[in-house]
Amino acid sequence: MKISRTVSITGVPKPAHRMFFGTAIPAMLEGGDANSLLSAAVDAGFNAIDTARGYARAEESIAKWLKAAPGNRDRIVLLTKCCDMFGDRTQKVVTAERIRKEMDESLRTLGTDHVDVFLLHRDDPTHPVSEYVETLEALRREGKCLSYGGSNWTHSRLAEANAYAAAHGCQGMTLSSPHYGLAEQVRDPWGGDCVTATGAAMADARAWYRETRMPLLAYSSLGRGFFSGAFKAADLDGAKRVLDDVAQRGYLCDANLKRLARAEEIAAAHGVHVATVAMAYLLTDEMNTLAVVSMPQPELLQANLKVFDFEFAPGERESLSAIQ
Repeated sequence: MKISRTVSITGVPKPAHRMFFGTAIPAMLEGGDANSLLSAAVDAGFNAIDTARGYARAEESIAKWLKAAPGNRDRIVLLTKCCDMFGDRTQKVVTAERIRKEMDESLRTLGTDHVDVFLLHRDDPTHPVSEYVETLEALRREGKCLSYGGSNWTHSRLAEANAYAAAHGCQGMTLSSPHYGLAEQVRDPWGGDCVTATGAAMADARAWYRETRMPLLAYSSLGRGFFSGAFKAADLDGAKRVLDDVAQRGYLCDANLKRLARAEEIAAAHGVHVATVAMAYLLTDEMNTLAVVSMPQPELLQANLKVFDFEFAPGERESLSAIQ
């Protein structure tokens, strides 16, 4: 199965690359000159950029690149997010006031009059979906975003939001960004109700995404380095050295090590990197999958593009899915 390189997002006229350039990386967060990296990414075809108010220094780096050449803004699909959980992850502060405040802060920081996609970084189920849909729809009608959606929203809340939107003449949620990938998320990595579409318990969510075809933009698409190839499946000590506390909490388990071992076998058979196998697994799902990908060095840009030339042999992808 060949993987298409782009995807259409409702409300966004420009097709977006299936791999969004993730900006939560040192090159973007440390305030240095990231212009050459961003230019190399967009020149290579990675025209979709994922950022957030929660990592505002990355928005500043994007702004520098946008100002570097007048046509840069027109070359990209720009996504930012609002209402992350700062400090105490148990405190959910997702209000209409904060949504508007952070939208304006992001636009001011980015130096643009609109973003293409605007996501709520978190959900707060104690608030009705009507409050969020009406606020996001108003921002869209004001021209501050072309489309909107949710990150770490359950499929049931997305369905509820879109039922409300359909009944009230609103665009509705057009994109969702939970965790998804070959690495099952076995525990909440960060706290604050991180949402995954992996594991047996989330079968209903995957069925919903397959039916609705809502684009699913997967964060931690390689398990926060679990499928980076930086350690072997048989080297548990190596895994603990490479993976940070967040990755170990969320992804380090026997089943994922077995998936890594099988991915290593498939990679060796095809002469590719294990990360290519893991990314191909994600992007060949029957869901409408996209991935946020960290590419802190220019050489990783071309390495990631190799997934579009990769095809599983019969039964290989199924062998990965069967591991529990």
